[in-house]
Amino acid sequence: MEQKSLVIGIGELLWDVFADQKKMGGAPANFAYHVSQCGIESFVISAVGKDALGDELIRILDQAGLNYDIQKNQYPTGTVQVVLSGKGIPQYEICEPVAWDFIQTKPEWETVTKNASAVCFGSLAQRGKVSQETIRRVVSLVPETAFKVFDINLRQHFYSAQLIKDSLKLCNVFKVNDEELEMIADIFHLSGVQDEICRALINDYNLKLLVLTCGTNGSYLYTTTQSSFKETPLVEVADTVGAGDSFTAAIVAGLLRNNSLDETHAMAVRLSAFVCTKKGAMPEYVKLQHYVD
Repeated sequence: MEQKSLVIGIGELLWDVFADQKKMGGAPANFAYHVSQCGIESFVISAVGKDALGDELIRILDQAGLNYDIQKNQYPTGTVQVVLSGKGIPQYEICEPVAWDFIQTKPEWETVTKNASAVCFGSLAQRGKVSQETIRRVVSLVPETAFKVFDINLRQHFYSAQLIKDSLKLCNVFKVNDEELEMIADIFHLSGVQDEICRALINDYNLKLLVLTCGTNGSYLYTTTQSSFKETPLVEVADTVGAGDSFTAAIVAGLLRNNSLDETHAMAVRLSAFVCTKKGAMPEYVKLQHYVD
C-alpha cells in the first residue's frame, strides 16, 4: 500500500542553530524526511526567505530526495536557537516573523491534496494568520479517508486554547507528549489520570488514534478500543531533536501499511531511539531496515 501513498508535511522550515553548528529543522520537514526514509513518498510545504539560508535549506531537501513546494518571500528564513541540557534535552528560542509565517495557498495543491493518504501539521506554524489559513485549507482538502495528524508543538507563547481546539477538530490522529498533555488538561479543565484524559480527548474529538510520548518513561498508543505501552530503550543520547518527528513518521508508516497497533508502536520506538543517538533532526539512516521494518 505504501507504494501508492503520499504523505504531506506542512508548516515550519528552519535552521536549528546550536552552539557549534546549525542543522535543518522544522517538524513538518523532519516528519517528511523520516516518512521518506520509511519508503513512503512525502511532500513538504513551507516557505523560506530570499536569502542564503533559504537557498541552503532547499539544497538539503534536494540532496535528501524530498518532494516539496517551498515558497520564497520577503521575510527571513526561520531560525531557532537551540540550547541542550546535560541530558541532550533541547530548549528553543524561535524567531519571528519569518518566512514560514507567510505560506500562501496555491491552486495547484488541489492535485497533491486529493492524492494524499496522510497530512501532518502542528500548532507552531499556525501562530500567524496567513500560514494558519493555508494549513487548515490543505488539511480540509485531503480525502476523508486520509490520516490527518495533529502533532502539537507547544512552544513559548505560540498557541491558544482556540487554536488547539480548532486543530483537534480538524485531525483524526493526535500526537502529544506528557508535558503538553498536562497543559492541555489544564487549558480544557480535564480531570483524572492520564488514561482518562486521553480517552476523553478521543471521545470529545472523535479521534482514530492518540499518540502519547513520555520521554524516558515510555510511550502509549490509544484507539477507541485498544491501547499499547512500550518502554523507551536505553541508548546513548546525542540529542533528542527530531526524535518525536521520527516517532510520528513511523506511526503514519505503520498505519498506511495496515500494521497492527503493536507492530506500529514497536517500529516507532525503534526509530526514535535511533534518532536520539544522532545529532540533529535528520540523521543519515544506517542499516535502515532494522529501524523501519
